[in-house]
Amino acid sequence: MAARPVRADGGNTRLAPPGADRASRRADARTRDAAAPVVHRIHAERVLLLAWGRAILLQLAHPLVAAGVDDHSGFHRQRYGGLHRLRRTLDAMLALTYDTPEAPRAARRINATHDRVRGTLREGTPVFPPGTPYAAHDPELLRWVHATLIDSFLLVYQRFVAPLSPEEIEAYCYGTHVLESVLGAPEGFFPRSRAELDAYLQRMEASGVIHVTDTARRLARLILWPDAPLPIRPAGIVTRLVTVGTLPPAIRAAYGLRWSARDEQALCLLAWGIRHALPVVPAPLRYWPVARQVLATHRTPHLAPS
Repeated sequence: MAARPVRADGGNTRLAPPGADRASRRADARTRDAAAPVVHRIHAERVLLLAWGRAILLQLAHPLVAAGVDDHSGFHRQRYGGLHRLRRTLDAMLALTYDTPEAPRAARRINATHDRVRGTLREGTPVFPPGTPYAAHDPELLRWVHATLIDSFLLVYQRFVAPLSPEEIEAYCYGTHVLESVLGAPEGFFPRSRAELDAYLQRMEASGVIHVTDTARRLARLILWPDAPLPIRPAGIVTRLVTVGTLPPAIRAAYGLRWSARDEQALCLLAWGIRHALPVVPAPLRYWPVARQVLATHRTPHLAPS
């Protein structure tokens, strides 16, 4: 039986996944359980905060995502709004990753927020004319947001923490695709492998859908130069270097961001320094508390890759 489509107006109708026989569901659960340790290890690292700026700028490069954020998010209207939004998003991701008692409530909060995010595009692009409707429950937008975040996490982990084997990368992509059920996307809609992820990102860039608008550029400035308490403002220099330096060159140029050979050298030096410093960083500073608690309960001997 085909999946029920989401309403074009972004209403609360969820996509019902197609039926699957019991044996295939058990096999899928076993594969997912095997992938969980890799997902847990990657998401445990606090240094993955460096991936969020890149992911957000990639997400805003989709005109409908940028419109939704501009129309409905308070991060650019409230004092320290960006930090508060990051904290809420991070808390939800960690709860869902480690399946804590907060996970069901986090899923409800995400979907309740998405229920309110709908509207029409004011700033047209070659693909989306003014008046194009958008809704946060649109599976296409959910897939773009998910794919850019997963791609950014993989990039930052391997550059700043440690390399991943092909098998670990595959396990991570498979283990994170299950968020589609939390967000109401159709079963099998999110990329389940590195090849699927790469093909999807390339297809989106080639399609003309990804188009950096003036709205996206305005929001990007708030991401790169956020309103933050004075003591943590120096950290913005580091996050800005990583965000700009890891963007795909075409999207970086579309945002009007400069990148020089000296910037590249600084980024390489930063990555080298973090990779070599992390092994001696105490666990309470290196890993998120919920990650340490959950993995200690599961008697995982260590978090860091061997």
